[in-house]
Amino acid sequence: MTSDAQQFASDNYSGICPEAWSAMEAANRGHAPAYGEDTWTARAADAFRALFETECEVFFAFNGTAANALALAALCQSYHSVICAESAHVETDECGAPEFFSNGSKLLVARTEGGKLTPEAIRALAGRSDIHFPKPRVVTVTQPTETGQVYTLDELRALSDTCRALSLSLHMDGARFANACASLGHSPADMTWRAGVDVLCFGGTKNGMHAGEAVVFFKPALAEDFGYRCKQAGQLASKMRFLAAPWVGMLEGGAWLRNAAHANACARRFAEAVADLPGVALLFPVEANAVFLALPPAVMAALRARGWRFYTFIGGGARFMFAWDADPARIDALIADLRAVTA
Repeated sequence: MTSDAQQFASDNYSGICPEAWSAMEAANRGHAPAYGEDTWTARAADAFRALFETECEVFFAFNGTAANALALAALCQSYHSVICAESAHVETDECGAPEFFSNGSKLLVARTEGGKLTPEAIRALAGRSDIHFPKPRVVTVTQPTETGQVYTLDELRALSDTCRALSLSLHMDGARFANACASLGHSPADMTWRAGVDVLCFGGTKNGMHAGEAVVFFKPALAEDFGYRCKQAGQLASKMRFLAAPWVGMLEGGAWLRNAAHANACARRFAEAVADLPGVALLFPVEANAVFLALPPAVMAALRARGWRFYTFIGGGARFMFAWDADPARIDALIADLRAVTA
């Protein structure tokens, strides 16, 4: 196996999709105003407004950690707290960035089934109101969750209703939001502001872009001075058109949804092909582009010896991620090797 052979450890391994690449190439012709004053940035923001069918405020960050941390910081003061699932990316994989950029807002962690928050879990963590406790201010959900499961519209509405009853804002970490849309078949508007989401971090990197996440505020008042946060955090790109232009290529022609649908289909194909193997079991339902398998340690070692890369975390299983460019032939090779080492 060559070093550049397609792997399924992470959808971050993938390259740039043609639509994003073409838009970047077009943006590279000639000069353009800096710091987001260019036509590409305006066009990308308008594309988001068209996609979400509302006058939202849109900002562009380099990566998901910055997008999440700055969005949560905009919703919190240092004496506030943020309710999240125990497996949430903001808790396990962002090196304290949400706490850092909010000057100390505390993350309140809920134990969950498969990474999904429930109204009951929120109410349990938001139960204290005395001055000795960091005041709950925000709930953050990951859509899809870190285990690849998708919140239904009913689940999102129930969470939103709970947030409203408790005077909490609702933030959505949408690193793979496109995969959730492809999975459920609902419009982006229905899955966000119409369901009560206040702020969305829409992931582009895992959907076929080189870099770039969009922070979308559905309540413009919440976005006040957010540009200053981006600048202070080193997220104001001088050549902003190269963060914005790929979004134009992705959104205007629908590549964002096609890419996600392909990734999801590949995940389902893989899961169905290995479901009958001895010693192999699905840890979570396959609802987006992730497949978590319970595998014996010897099987994991044998797969790695054959050159396959995958992560082992969340329940101790092996995670396989399928990207926008997942190659059916490579998936077949992985299936064949998994069959061989479990025989």
